[in-house]
Amino acid sequence: MSCVPPKRSFQQLPVWIVEDHHDVVCHIYRTIASRHLPVKDIKMVHLDSHPDLLIPVNMSADTVFDKDKLFSELSIENWIMPMVYAGHVSDVAWLHPYWAQQIREGEHRMTVGRDVSTTTIRVTSTDDYFLSDGLYVPEEQLENCKHLRLNVVRVSPVKASHSSPSEKKTEEDRVRWLAKRSRLEGDDAAEASGSERDQRCVDALQPAESSNEPNLGNDDGSTCYVVERLSAFLSDTESYILDIDLDFFSCKNPFKEMYTQEEYAILKELYRFREPGPDPDQEELQECVDRRVHQLEDLEAAFADLLEDDGEETVNRWAAQPGMASLAQLVSSLKLRNLSPDYEMVHQAGLTCDSVELPHHISTDEEIDRLVSAVHLFLKALPKPTLVTMSRSSLDEYCPVEQVDSVQTKVLAVLESMYGPLDLHKDYENSTTEPQDCQPQAS
Repeated sequence: MSCVPPKRSFQQLPVWIVEDHHDVVCHIYRTIASRHLPVKDIKMVHLDSHPDLLIPVNMSADTVFDKDKLFSELSIENWIMPMVYAGHVSDVAWLHPYWAQQIREGEHRMTVGRDVSTTTIRVTSTDDYFLSDGLYVPEEQLENCKHLRLNVVRVSPVKASHSSPSEKKTEEDRVRWLAKRSRLEGDDAAEASGSERDQRCVDALQPAESSNEPNLGNDDGSTCYVVERLSAFLSDTESYILDIDLDFFSCKNPFKEMYTQEEYAILKELYRFREPGPDPDQEELQECVDRRVHQLEDLEAAFADLLEDDGEETVNRWAAQPGMASLAQLVSSLKLRNLSPDYEMVHQAGLTCDSVELPHHISTDEEIDRLVSAVHLFLKALPKPTLVTMSRSSLDEYCPVEQVDSVQTKVLAVLESMYGPLDLHKDYENSTTEPQDCQPQAS
């Protein structure tokens, strides 16, 4: 007989809104501890302009089992993978707007575990997103392994022509049909060939009058595409977390405003990631990772040195190192605007300049509305989430500060229209208060 306690349910859907995205982890852990979410194998639908799937590079893997230490070492780009290694999260659907393409579209399966040589958390994915941070190791080098299924799903805004109430109602009916069809097993739709299913999807989502709107077909980012991907990802009875970063709707790369175009170009040259060749073997992958780790360690050491002394001798010594010739030009430019540059921030900016730049797309109000409508449409086809977490990301300006309140209001209105009264917690208004009793039993 199973001794697992029964899952509990909330009377009203809890929505926790934080400023910095990694602060949602405590609220997720609290929901696990209260048995509203399972201890392991949780699914997460993650709307964000950034994957947030990096790993604290030097953090000991065992840190995930020490609540206070873990929370102190997380940051906005690396809060999901520690939960995967702890066994809590096993499936993530990263829903990204069309301007954010840091990881290849499609399904990725990978192993997350403890590197036996460094005792840090590492991953078996060979996608450039992980290689460029030096996070890849072969599976035989990992212990206490967990498996992650990652679905990368593009979301396009609905077209402005589908904004009338009658058109919205028609579109919602089509989406519901598609979701139902995607979940049915054993009927003729499920048994149809891939091309037949694709055509039925297109036919079902086409309006009565012919249209070439890209958001109505089965192309990447269409409503059909998103619903079909998510319907295969989630069953009607599964608990899941709906996680929303408001920079999904409008996103800045704040470093582009901190540095001149010339300085940013130098950073991209200094931090450029040299990808492995096509179909690399194990040796090539390891060489790629070793080369990248050494490159980043040298750059970190150089800027740490400059923080203590950015005199000509120090600058020239580092500029003489392989691949660092342009460092002298960068320092000279920085000091023209500020006699004491923040070299730690310069290094952080450089870390974002590898194979793909940070996304930068400040949406118009109309485009925000059309993205909100797209989210509304596909959420209608999904089961109700157990928990909603939301990040504003405005103080660091990833979500434009002049837009964040409006976007938040619109997203909350969508959630309330679908799920009724919300149990709303604006944690960002009292961010100095440390939440307590957030640690579930790790598996």
